[in-house]
Amino acid sequence: MRVMVLAMAALLAAHVADAAEPASLTRARTLYNAADYDGAIAAAALARTQTPAADAAALVEARARLERFRRNADPEDLMAARDALNTIRASMLVGRDQVDFLVGLGQSLYLTDFFGAAADLFDTALERSAPLPDRDRMLLLDWWATAVDREARFAPPERRMRLAAQIIARMDDELRRDPGSAPANYWLAVAARAAGDLDAAWDAAVAAWVRATLGPGTEQLRADIDRLVMQAVIPERARAHRARDQVDPTDAMRAQWESVKQQWK
Repeated sequence: MRVMVLAMAALLAAHVADAAEPASLTRARTLYNAADYDGAIAAAALARTQTPAADAAALVEARARLERFRRNADPEDLMAARDALNTIRASMLVGRDQVDFLVGLGQSLYLTDFFGAAADLFDTALERSAPLPDRDRMLLLDWWATAVDREARFAPPERRMRLAAQIIARMDDELRRDPGSAPANYWLAVAARAAGDLDAAWDAAVAAWVRATLGPGTEQLRADIDRLVMQAVIPERARAHRARDQVDPTDAMRAQWESVKQQWK
């Protein structure tokens, strides 16, 4: 049911060029943020030959190769990204690059199916996310929740419930801070469903639909929530109610959901 697009591709800072930063590194960052990953890799390779910029340039190259792997699934890009990450001296990174390094490590693990480890790194990055603009922080939050959710799919029931509870707790906190957060609104409903509390998932979905106008990405969030409700929450909630009440409430729930959508456009 995970349908929100991990289009965060970027998450690399649109750094303000420092006077001490080589032009090749500034160009690599600019090309990365423009999603020109071939160009970013070439520019970063040049910047890596310039000692003061070598570690930051290796980070840009690694992140660009990870994004190119996401596009083309070429395993050589994944291996080259990991090699570049392994050369980076974290102590030589400053500011936003330190957060981006954690994100790059997390993405590398996620893309090789180490979802729990990836979630741990994304969690650390979130704790140090003060330098991130709100949009990038929301994208990082989405990566974290997605990694936890993927880890939960292969976990035994008890661990799966604990992981769902982690998502619920974090998304509750996020919504108190930012009621319009699309990842928090979406993942609260998803995690409530994963925890088996279908009434809470329903309530979270209705609230998410209403809150969607409070933040960016209203249409995408509502499309994701609608799909979650129609394909999972209503069928599962209806089965639970039918087993208890001996009445099929599916049509009534669908009508109620359509009413919510009509009342809150």
